[in-house]
Amino acid sequence: SHSCERQLGSKLVLQTALVRDVGRDMWQWNALETLWQDTRYALRMMRRSPGFTAVAVLSLALGIGANTAIFSLINTLMLRMLPVEQPQRLVELLQKYPGEPRGNGYWSRPSFEHFRDHNHVFSDVTAASPPARFSIRGGGLEPETVIGEYVAGNFFPMLGVKPAIGRLIGPEDDHVGAAASAVLSWSYWKTRFNLDPAILGKRIIVQDLPVTIVGVTTRAFSGLQVGSRTDLWLPCPASAPLRFNLIARLKPGVSIQQARAEMAVLYRFTIDERARNSKDSLIQQLKIEIEPAGAGLSRLRDQFAKPLLVLMAVVGMLLLIACTNVASLLLARGAARQKEMALRVSLGAGRLRLVCQVLTESLLLSGTGSLIGVFFAYFGGNALVGILTSGRQMVGMPQHLEIPIEPDARLLLFTAGIALFTGLLFGLAPALSAFTSAPASSLREMGRAGETRFRRLFGKSLVVAQVAFSVVLLSAAGLFVGHLSSLQRLDLGFRRDHVLLATLDSSRSGYSAERLSGAYQELLRRLKSIPGVRSASLSAPAPISGAGAAGFATIEGYQESPGDRHYISISWVAPEYFDALGTPLLAGRDFNLQDQNRPGVAIINQSMARYYFAQGNPIGKRVTLDHVTGDREARSYEIVGVVGDAKYYEIRETAPRAIYLPAFQSGRVIGQNFVLRTSIEPKAVEGDVRRTVRDVLKTIPVARITTLSDQIDASIVPERLIATLSGLFGGLGLLLTTIGLYGLLAYTVARRITEFGIRLALGATPANVIRMVLRDALTMVSAGLIIGTPVAIWGSKFAGNFIQDLRVKNMVPIAFGVVAMLAVALLAAFMPASRAARVDPMEALRHE
Repeated sequence: SHSCERQLGSKLVLQTALVRDVGRDMWQWNALETLWQDTRYALRMMRRSPGFTAVAVLSLALGIGANTAIFSLINTLMLRMLPVEQPQRLVELLQKYPGEPRGNGYWSRPSFEHFRDHNHVFSDVTAASPPARFSIRGGGLEPETVIGEYVAGNFFPMLGVKPAIGRLIGPEDDHVGAAASAVLSWSYWKTRFNLDPAILGKRIIVQDLPVTIVGVTTRAFSGLQVGSRTDLWLPCPASAPLRFNLIARLKPGVSIQQARAEMAVLYRFTIDERARNSKDSLIQQLKIEIEPAGAGLSRLRDQFAKPLLVLMAVVGMLLLIACTNVASLLLARGAARQKEMALRVSLGAGRLRLVCQVLTESLLLSGTGSLIGVFFAYFGGNALVGILTSGRQMVGMPQHLEIPIEPDARLLLFTAGIALFTGLLFGLAPALSAFTSAPASSLREMGRAGETRFRRLFGKSLVVAQVAFSVVLLSAAGLFVGHLSSLQRLDLGFRRDHVLLATLDSSRSGYSAERLSGAYQELLRRLKSIPGVRSASLSAPAPISGAGAAGFATIEGYQESPGDRHYISISWVAPEYFDALGTPLLAGRDFNLQDQNRPGVAIINQSMARYYFAQGNPIGKRVTLDHVTGDREARSYEIVGVVGDAKYYEIRETAPRAIYLPAFQSGRVIGQNFVLRTSIEPKAVEGDVRRTVRDVLKTIPVARITTLSDQIDASIVPERLIATLSGLFGGLGLLLTTIGLYGLLAYTVARRITEFGIRLALGATPANVIRMVLRDALTMVSAGLIIGTPVAIWGSKFAGNFIQDLRVKNMVPIAFGVVAMLAVALLAAFMPASRAARVDPMEALRHE
């Protein structure tokens, strides 16, 4: 009886356990329990090998962090949509001459109104002036300068931007006679008014115009310009001769191609309007372009889009090196765990179960590396922004450059995706090895090196791949660093050292033209008397400013066909300008202050003299310029001097044909940029310059002071960014490859201790053993160099499509990569080789 009860109870327990297992399988609890078991086992393995874990996680953190940092900048500048309604339907209207890389969006008010009233493809068209510095005072504020824009009345309604408080500018503010109003950004409201709602209705003075604050935008909206925060918006004055950026919203169902087709017809209005006001024969070649504007308007994006894509390819290569490095380490560790895997299989574990276990370890490593990589990326992203700004105002960029690196869903998804990808990528090799493990042969080894030929070849192939990737990275680093160095060594036609540039803002000074001219002449005299200042002059525009005037020239005695006509670069300079910059005077004379009372005189550069006068003497000849400084009639100038060629607008292009006109002419002055040549460090006289300006010009502030060297550096920020980061990533790739090569050789030497002991016992010398190990290393490195060198050559040609004037046929960077890789490989291989040569034969045989 008792025996039957015990048997019945045992059967009941077994049935209950069976039902519980079946139920758990049905509800998928078994898979979760298995995952939890694999995760705990992987954590134990990581804790048991802290050195391996640290190297693997750090390698992945560097690769993932670099990719995340670059992508965060790409996301901010190129992908993040504006916080407006349906941003994907916004487009920007541009116009450009054929051959220009990108058009500009500066439209007249008649063109804006014509497009707004006569198109059939846009639900609305609005206009905003480019961001500019606005002077502001009153309302309890200290006088200051902010970034502001003039906008059309339909600007905020079309974008769908809502106010945080009050109201925004609307169509009622766009009429003649409407009360002047202003809208503040949320950040400016917080910074200057401490979020005080009582600012509504307050009167302030903006650009000498009384305006009433009527509202504040939401915190998310800070303007359409990426990299620039707008502080204040004003309604566009109906009579102001402003130029605008035009933004439109496509009607539902209308494509950009359809919009381009219709606007090409409407653009005829702009062509005719410009032709009436200019004699420019190239106006008929202007074309209208329509580009997506959902991510905002930005010259910054245009300037950095291609360099960032190149850097993304570079960090992708770095990530591949990190993955192959960790894969080789896991494969080596997998060889040591081969008997463990074989024992698991022999005890009934499925091969897919082993694969899941190995992949869990890989994904845990990549997940840990990703978390640390995000930490690196946070600081790396801000470091990238620091390189972009570098304490200098970038040429053609807003004065207050802002690139907030903030995480969003896209960035988090990118990091999660790259973590999953890397985990699967470097975990594939050990997972495949676990899947194909043969239990019987592995268990028979029992103390011998049970490493198969396939495993050895696969491990070596990973090192070969690392070497190939590293050669490409090092070659790219050498190429970009060399390109930056060549730009920094360019002969610009002037000396960049010991030159201080000071830009004034006389827009709200209250000076008449004649009084301002006299004040500037007095200022030049006072600046020359500052200790350490050798010479001082004035110019418009500033050297390497990225912009300048241009016009067509008619030369006395020279007949030019209409097809050969090209723009002539025009600058206005004061006496001693060429001396201050170190540009040689080749013939004739410099300007002097008496030229302002004489008929027009001009100085031309060597390229213009060579083109128009060949071997003749241009001094005394006359040149006629069309529409200089807004004159409706062409003006004639006598050539009084010839100076050397110089690059004043853009250092990457050849020096253009250029003409210089006097900055002081007939009671007025053209130019706000003072150029000082110093005998000491330029920054040492900055305080004296500011004090002198304040003493002479009471109401004219110094808008900006910099050195010419910094101005030039600010014009090549993309090249500096690529050179700096490619050099850094190339070094990291080389380090990871060295670790991978050293790890594989150290593991191989440890597995071949017995073999080396036998060879030494049979008469081999330590030098023979060292050569054997080095030969194996050089074989892998040579294979990697053979594969990587053609890829590096192709990569340089690929980069040449993105980087202007890149010397893609220069083989020095590739040779540098090959030599650096060989040197580091020999260094990494020497330590395991010397360890193999010191093996004691008796100890090795006793170990066996």
